[in-house]
Amino acid sequence: MKNWTRAAVAALIMGTAAPAMAEECIAPANPGGGWDFTCRQIGRIMTDLGLVPNMVQVTNVTGAGGGVAFAQVVADRNEDPTVFVAASSATTTRLAENAFAGATADQVRWVGAIGGDPGVIVVGKDSEYQSLTDLIDAVKADPNAVAFAGGSAVGGFDHLKVLMMLDKAGFGDARAVKYIGLDGGADAITQTVGGFAQAMTGDLSEITGFIKSGDVRALAVLSDERIEGFEDVPTAKEQGVDITAMNWRGIYVPKGISDEDYDKWVDWLKQVGESEQWQQTMVENGLAPYNVYGADFEAFVAENVAEIQEIAKEIGLLQ
Repeated sequence: MKNWTRAAVAALIMGTAAPAMAEECIAPANPGGGWDFTCRQIGRIMTDLGLVPNMVQVTNVTGAGGGVAFAQVVADRNEDPTVFVAASSATTTRLAENAFAGATADQVRWVGAIGGDPGVIVVGKDSEYQSLTDLIDAVKADPNAVAFAGGSAVGGFDHLKVLMMLDKAGFGDARAVKYIGLDGGADAITQTVGGFAQAMTGDLSEITGFIKSGDVRALAVLSDERIEGFEDVPTAKEQGVDITAMNWRGIYVPKGISDEDYDKWVDWLKQVGESEQWQQTMVENGLAPYNVYGADFEAFVAENVAEIQEIAKEIGLLQ
């Protein structure tokens, strides 16, 4: 009886003393950028919906345009079912260009995307450039006179957006374009507001506050149509540059977790994507619907990587 009592008490203590592990979202850049936004919004809504028992912890792991975070998850947390990582077109761009020191997309499991973040070109509020045409003409006249800041490393998605835009506008000398690659959109905005860069390329969600405050002016949104809530920002297509650059926002998880845990993450992300909270977040931050999950998303990522490799070869970034 005494032994049973001790065992029962020990079991009770263990059961009540061990708190549920908190889910953690890794944002592979500094606070304030697009990946940080993804982590904080998805984490908040997961908590609001009661999908997780605790607040989701957000950890900012900077470096190598997302490569440091990717390497940490692959090497140190491969079987951790509590961690998920914010990802976007910037992630697959870096993987496609072999910028993560040999890392490949199949070293993690891709859960899904729940929104599309239109690319945008902005300038400081006092900039001499009043339209996208003005900016492009300045680059054509003297590439050294215009530096673009972006929240991804050289060769990353923000860089590619500028190169593709200029290529569509008839300026094909990719190596002559001045680009300042930074760790996240917040740093790129700071460079532009401070006058260290003449323009910034990023995603609408990470620049929304700065546009609304008047610190920057948006010259163009890189979408097929104007975005709800930002109807006064013209598309690049309206200004004669035929480019669409939509940065999907989603997550990946470690490859070594069980299928059951993977399916759980897919289900949770679907619930977030279908929630009223997320619909409101998209409107407030200029996101467009873009929902792909599970196996469909893994196939999409593989195709996305192949497509980016082709683009990179066309503009001379890959051999």
